[in-house]
Amino acid sequence: MTEVVLPIRVRVAMAHAAVQVMADQVGMDILHIKGIAVDPTLRSDRQPGTDADLLVRPRHVEPLIENMAARGWRKVTSFETGSPFGHAATFQHAFWGHADLHRSFPGITADPDAAFDRLWANRGTRELAGIPCPVPGAVGQSVILVLNAARGGGLHGRRRDVDAVWGSATPERRGEVEVLVADLGAEVAFAAATGNLERFRGAPDYDLWRIARDGGTRLEEWLARIKAATTWRDRLHVALRAPLVNTDHLGVRLGHAPSKTETLREFVARPVRGLAEETRALRTRHGRKRKRHHPHS
Repeated sequence: MTEVVLPIRVRVAMAHAAVQVMADQVGMDILHIKGIAVDPTLRSDRQPGTDADLLVRPRHVEPLIENMAARGWRKVTSFETGSPFGHAATFQHAFWGHADLHRSFPGITADPDAAFDRLWANRGTRELAGIPCPVPGAVGQSVILVLNAARGGGLHGRRRDVDAVWGSATPERRGEVEVLVADLGAEVAFAAATGNLERFRGAPDYDLWRIARDGGTRLEEWLARIKAATTWRDRLHVALRAPLVNTDHLGVRLGHAPSKTETLREFVARPVRGLAEETRALRTRHGRKRKRHHPHS
């Protein structure tokens, strides 16, 4: 019997639809974001991603995860281990593929419930695999695409997204976007994506977005995460997690759940790699300084 391989775009659409059908059955609110869920008039010409991205009403996150687990979705990475922002967990289904569940969106600092309400109030609908799926309105989609581009400003595809929804926007649309950015408390991340980050040099999350945009060492990232945390309790939590092994990512790299020995080996190897990374970064910075002071050497 010949195995049928679905095109990625079809499989992603079906993942969106599968989660939406389940959400409808149990009365949970989700917004479909990024990729094929974006209005074609806002989308750049870059290829959409390979997973379904879903922003979930905060109080519905845990019940939705329980329902997904009951329907064969397996957690690949948790909120804690998925990214420096702790915003999304990744799930995989044997048939539907991958889905990223967002409990928040990086760059949005407003209360998660209030932020979701703001986006939900102006939602639209996009049909994916024959299922009506709620999506943010055009202005909301524009903001999310720009904020997404802030994490990797050097990536050409994401830069094209910024050009498509911001660079070519009318003054009226820019005004609407700026109002929503302010309502969501997303000014710093938005500035990182649009080239105005230096306006926010004194902000607690300035370093985090500078590193997210331009890159940095792991030590620099962890220090920036601690600085960006809004409470002392959050800062302590981030600091205590810093030396721990990200077993979810290690498992993805190994292709299986890591054993205690593999986890211990990684725990020992991480500081060695970190030291080497800091040394390379120091040498690079020193080399740049020498070129500035001795341009003809």
